Amino acid sequence: MEGVKNFFKNDRFANHVGIELTAVSKGRATAKMEIKEHHLNGVNIAHGGAIFSLADLAFAVASNSHKTVALSINVSISYLKASVAGNILVAEANEVSLNPKLATYEVRVTDETDDLVAIFLGTVYRKKDKI
Repeated sequence: MEGVKNFFKNDRFANHVGIELTAVSKGRATAKMEIKEHHLNGVNIAHGGAIFSLADLAFAVASNSHKTVALSINVSISYLKASVAGNILVAEANEVSLNPKLATYEVRVTDETDDLVAIFLGTVYRKKDKI
């Protein structure tokens, strides 16, 4: 899995917003991010785009963990709880279905009290290209 981890070290956007990849295994990935001032929206809670980006990185890593290029074709997210500056969010992606061309993943985003902040569901198209 080190090859997959190293591949995603080049995700410049995830690095820019402070997302840290913490674990990778076949069909699974975990990432975390501390909510900081620059992640907040106009009402001083975590911007939906920040939470989405965290979930999306975990999804991308889990779907590419089979060492073939996987590209998202559909995603949805439901926000369940607000987060504020100082909260540490963790996104855990798990494979739900894997086929030669398509795969589906569920990502659960929780805070440091283990409360569910968001649920993300995504489907990828699996190319034949290797990572």
